[in-house]
Amino acid sequence: MSNKVQLGLFGQKAAENFLLNKGMVLRESNFRAFGGEIDLIMKDDIYIVFIEVKYRKGLSHGFPSEAVDFRKQQRIKKVALQYIARHNLHDNDFRFDVVEILEIQKKLAINHIENAF
Repeated sequence: MSNKVQLGLFGQKAAENFLLNKGMVLRESNFRAFGGEIDLIMKDDIYIVFIEVKYRKGLSHGFPSEAVDFRKQQRIKKVALQYIARHNLHDNDFRFDVVEILEIQKKLAINHIENAF
């Protein structure tokens, strides 16, 4: 397993734990369908939340959430539609969040952006 993959999994687990501590409930992680993957799918009160996790060490490439550009958002939405159809969830309310994790001097800063797109 590459270092990049390990960092991604570490970041995703940190995001998952952070969200669980906020009271959200995990429905699924790493949901794959035609066209992409959604890192975390969670339940938050009335919402089913599709979550993209971005982890970075330092700011040399900008804030992690800046990597979730329009094209990435469109891919996530297409995969979310497949999840909704597969689980017959059409009557639910949905939200798209981003969790950015920034590691600076071996400390993690976690920022949960609700309704990111």
